[in-house]
Amino acid sequence: MVADTIHSLLDSYRTQLSSYDEILNADGSIKPHWEKLFQSLEKIGNLELKNRLQEIKNKIRENGVTYNVYEDPKGMNSPWKLDPIPFLIQKSEWESISKGLQQRAILLDLIFRDMYGERKLVKDGILPAELVFENTGFFRPCQDVKLPTEHQLVMYAADMARGPDGRMWVLDNRTQAPSGSGYALENRQIISKVMPELAEKQYVSRLSPFFTQIQQAIFRVFREKTDQLNVVYLTAGPNNETYFEQAYLASYLGFTLVQGNDLTVKNGYVWVKSIEGLQRVDIIIRRVDDEWCDPLELRGGSKLGVAGLLQVIRNGNVMVINPPGSSILENTALNSFLPSVSRYFLKEELLLPSVATWWCGQAKERQYVLENLHRLIIKKANRKQVFRSVYGRQLTFDQLQELRTQILQHPSEYVAQEEISFSTTPAFVNDRIEPRYAAIRAFLTATPAGYQVMQGGLTRSSPVKDKFTFSNQYGGIAKDTWIVSDETEIIPDRIRLPRQLFQKSQTSLPSRSAENLFWAARYGERTMAATTFLIITLNSLNLQRNFGTTTKTEHIEILLKTVSRLIRIEPGFSNETPESYKHPFAIITDSIANDAKRGTIASTIDSFLKAMIVVRERWNQVTWRTIDVIENIAQKLKQIQPKQNPNDIQNILNTLQYSLFTFYGIVSESLPRNNGFLLFETGKLIERILSKIVIMRSIFSARTERFIEHELIEATLMNHFALVNYRSAYKSNYEMEYMLDMVLLDKQVPSSLAYLLQALEQTIAQLPHASERLNDAQKAVLRASTQIQLIDVAELSTVSGDAMPYEKLDQLLAEVYGLILSVSDFTANLYFNHTATQHSITETIMDLENEL
Repeated sequence: MVADTIHSLLDSYRTQLSSYDEILNADGSIKPHWEKLFQSLEKIGNLELKNRLQEIKNKIRENGVTYNVYEDPKGMNSPWKLDPIPFLIQKSEWESISKGLQQRAILLDLIFRDMYGERKLVKDGILPAELVFENTGFFRPCQDVKLPTEHQLVMYAADMARGPDGRMWVLDNRTQAPSGSGYALENRQIISKVMPELAEKQYVSRLSPFFTQIQQAIFRVFREKTDQLNVVYLTAGPNNETYFEQAYLASYLGFTLVQGNDLTVKNGYVWVKSIEGLQRVDIIIRRVDDEWCDPLELRGGSKLGVAGLLQVIRNGNVMVINPPGSSILENTALNSFLPSVSRYFLKEELLLPSVATWWCGQAKERQYVLENLHRLIIKKANRKQVFRSVYGRQLTFDQLQELRTQILQHPSEYVAQEEISFSTTPAFVNDRIEPRYAAIRAFLTATPAGYQVMQGGLTRSSPVKDKFTFSNQYGGIAKDTWIVSDETEIIPDRIRLPRQLFQKSQTSLPSRSAENLFWAARYGERTMAATTFLIITLNSLNLQRNFGTTTKTEHIEILLKTVSRLIRIEPGFSNETPESYKHPFAIITDSIANDAKRGTIASTIDSFLKAMIVVRERWNQVTWRTIDVIENIAQKLKQIQPKQNPNDIQNILNTLQYSLFTFYGIVSESLPRNNGFLLFETGKLIERILSKIVIMRSIFSARTERFIEHELIEATLMNHFALVNYRSAYKSNYEMEYMLDMVLLDKQVPSSLAYLLQALEQTIAQLPHASERLNDAQKAVLRASTQIQLIDVAELSTVSGDAMPYEKLDQLLAEVYGLILSVSDFTANLYFNHTATQHSITETIMDLENEL
């Protein structure tokens, strides 16, 4: 019965096939490893497969796996798409494919060295000179930019698909900054957890050994220095399409994630601008395209690279992987010359075929293309030129004529490729298993033993049936890639370095990362302060509405005014708008939900999330799941309407407050006690002190009747999470003096000013300093702390006038507020200056100049 059911599932799938499919052998029989997979799929069942797909989506969202789609206005941080059905290749076949990939990597490495070296290929007529010198991927300044290693091409990736002859065909080469290996690793992590039974009865090769090889390859680049190598991972920033992967790999491999403005060239070296001062960089793994790497010699005005980088590489003082200039190898036109280049350099035929390619820069080939436009695919020779592939068979007569004119105007910019049918593979789409065209990206890294191939890859399938479109920019769906066999291997599944390369060291904290950690904490605390006080205010409004009397509303008005002052919205609640107190929910919901207005909870959360994304490599998965929860709550906040049930609004705020507390707890328990943690704590403490002061100054700014003041004292204690402590000590006897003693001086209360100032003083003292003397930030905190500790609460709680009943209290809080504001400014000047030298950099440079 089971066998019949399985064959029924396979038969149903086979009826949908219109081309060669991955599950079939050449004779039409089912490949054994695919039959085993279908057995597992049958056991799971279609309904459960739908549930598993939803679980995959949940994990992708929780882990923050994103891909930025440039052309989609809603595409920034779009969730990654992952199919629950993996792509399978038998191990013996993969070994054969790997040999072809290794041959191609060696060949491209030789071409790269030749193009920026002797140029024998041009001199001997193997490559047309125009193909090299007129190509926008060829950069003359990169002529003498080399690595001191056997291989210049340290990282390489190739896009492949199975052709009509059953072999893998190479579609494209990725040599500048190959992307996708991090996504492949994340795909494996998710599928192994959500779909473990799919691997029953067959062994799936691990991916982790490849990343060990990457680390070893990177460290061996800088041979003469094996101690304390400083390796940075250069990203274009959060708006880059694969930023998630870049942050993910930087964290996984243990390297510092930097942007161009985190680096500077000085004294012939590259330095990372960290809060500890300038730190020399030895190796840069770049994810920035060639022309953006150095605005001094390549593309002027680039803010993604480092001015003067090429000269530092020439001097041998920094190694960049892969070296700038490697984009020449991504020229699609090169495919048509690879067979002859292989015979020239290697005396071998290509093991893996390329799609038949014609470069229009040659007269004979151009004539062929023009005569056969209607059945060819037209592309630009250079990948960086924005031009989607054009399928000649889809064009009208007039469109073909227009395309012919464009080719004749700039023939060297165009290539044509044969349109062939590639294989399909099972994919779970539209709640059923359907065939979809698929392509796989394979990854290689150079090692002393030659090029090593990842035992897997990044497979992407087309979202549309019978259409060969798999780019993530156009909706491609990723698949985990399994290299399967019946044999098990004992392979370490974690990164291991040779003893001579391993030395414990703390990664740099770039000033940009430091600033975003600081502001992530401030925006998070600002959200917490507003949320907490709005909950208190809504509680009072609900009590007044349900159980109050008309004579007991003055404290409500004061709380509402305080909401406006805390969130800084205009006009908000003021004496000029008395009607707003009778119908407050329109302003309250605007204060919560209006993300277009600065200061509201919604806009503050957005700022918090943006700062968190910039430093996402520093957060573990548990933290990121909590961030995901906060992001979902933020979406609900933005949908709040003025006429919505106040209880619903309060429930959303309660959930947000709880989630923020959870976030703080996870950070406190998991973040290493390094400078990043200290700056995060500094930002949190500064914002917490400022918000407490704003609320207290607003609440007690006007004289009120005694029973109203009791309500305000209770609200203040609730805002400090000290009501239980107060009642334990003083019962329900609300006195201004007792309250002030607790919220200002009691160091056993974590939200008292004395406690917060002491914590801020201790935190700032642990940050890097240029000298043993107190800096401006420390002095400001010390002054604020001293003023608080010297107060006489009896004097502060004495009513001094009608206009300002607690004038001395207000003056004190105003002075402390100003001092803490200055602490924020001093901290920024000390640690977040991206363009000038910060605190100890001058001394650092002088010391290094003496050493050098």
